[in-house]
Amino acid sequence: MSTSGESRVSGLEVRSIDYVPLNERHGRLWHLGPLWFMSNAQIATLAVGLISITEGGNLLWSLLAIVAGTVIGTFFMAFHSAQGPQLGLPQMIQSRPQFGYVGALLVWLFAYVQYAGFNVFNSILAADALHTTLHGGVRFWVVVVTAIALVIALVGYDIIHKAERFLTYTFLLVFGVFTVGVLVNLHYPAGSFDVGGFRWTPFLAQFGVVAGYQISWAIYVSDYSRYLPPDVTVRKTFYWTYFGSALGGIWLMVLGTLLAAWAGKDFETIRSINAAGDKVFDGFGAIVLLFASLGLISVTALNMYGGSLTLISGMDSFRRVRPTLGVRLLTIGLTAALSLVGALAATAHFLENFNDFLLLVLYLFIPWTAVNLMDYYVVRRGHYAIAEIFNPRGIYGRWGWHGIIAYLVGFAVMVPFFSVGKLFVGPAAEALGGADISLFVGLPVSALLYWWLTRSVDVEAETRIAEAEAEALEQAAHEHREP
Repeated sequence: MSTSGESRVSGLEVRSIDYVPLNERHGRLWHLGPLWFMSNAQIATLAVGLISITEGGNLLWSLLAIVAGTVIGTFFMAFHSAQGPQLGLPQMIQSRPQFGYVGALLVWLFAYVQYAGFNVFNSILAADALHTTLHGGVRFWVVVVTAIALVIALVGYDIIHKAERFLTYTFLLVFGVFTVGVLVNLHYPAGSFDVGGFRWTPFLAQFGVVAGYQISWAIYVSDYSRYLPPDVTVRKTFYWTYFGSALGGIWLMVLGTLLAAWAGKDFETIRSINAAGDKVFDGFGAIVLLFASLGLISVTALNMYGGSLTLISGMDSFRRVRPTLGVRLLTIGLTAALSLVGALAATAHFLENFNDFLLLVLYLFIPWTAVNLMDYYVVRRGHYAIAEIFNPRGIYGRWGWHGIIAYLVGFAVMVPFFSVGKLFVGPAAEALGGADISLFVGLPVSALLYWWLTRSVDVEAETRIAEAEAEALEQAAHEHREP
């Protein structure tokens, strides 16, 4: 679906955290499917499917944990995606009504750390894949990967959507053949499919990492749906996002589990993919790795793009920022530089503990996703005074104590249930044999507490303000300034 008379800017995208006016809305709803399919269908996702096998779980229960974690985790990120067309705003700036004009910095800091962490891992993985096939050195390819991703992020929204659609079609061919080869040519240890091999600790560890990985996409999703016209339905936006992301995630995580079960202690992501590909025919492993590096470059661009939006949001909390092309160039450049420095300086210790990083991401964003979704779908039911989001003295305040309190309490009650490898095991998790059920504690506590604290919110009054400011909001957007 697209709007008539749409006004687009050729070349580099100029908008960032500002509201997208109605006459610039464009795109088709189904484009969200391949975007989120391909964002997940890359070999960094494959690495998420390893934890159960490496902790002694069997293959059958590892596969079930992946499916369960994906089904539940994707549910939250897809509902965030549906906010984009309705509000015309990127994801993280939408936290201001819950956390306040300045208070939202709490979650933006965590978001930016996530973007940086994922980019370090993705760029190193892509560089390793390219070095394995084309040689030249990992450090050289880290620079190349970062540079290409930087260009894609600078061009912006439309080129990212187009690139992901193209990669989706190619993925279905290359990884379709690769997956058939893995299923036909590889053999797995005895007991891999034994129903009686269930163990709580590796099952919940795998479930938690997968759910965390899927929830971690929640901070991106409105960034890539905000240009869609507002008459697309919440239900259809949810479906295209959900099934695209879930299918891509399950496919690659299942591949990761299968490869880890086959390779055993000898498993190493790039080398094992190469070896499994060559079992299809000689040289096919290199083809798989070359294509996989393209997927990693695209998702690195997504991280730079989202990191830029988060950085601009943070700057705007201290001093109002006019959302110009120059601001986009500066913040994407800074984000790319941070990614490059981090990747060049990263140690094997960081890479070995990527799953622990994913769990920490899950812990940090469980309370946020609970608060944000409760506010949007239950408390305010999608009615926001968008101009007030950019007003430091507006109706949402500088500090949204309802959201901050709900976030901190939700996080605090999760701590005893944390189980992060060798870093920390809470007393409740220890009593459960190392099993991590913090997701099931933090989500309801933060959501219900926020609902209880916001019972006095006058949604009708806020709606009247939004209606009164609607014309000025559109005018400010046309003039490319904050309202």
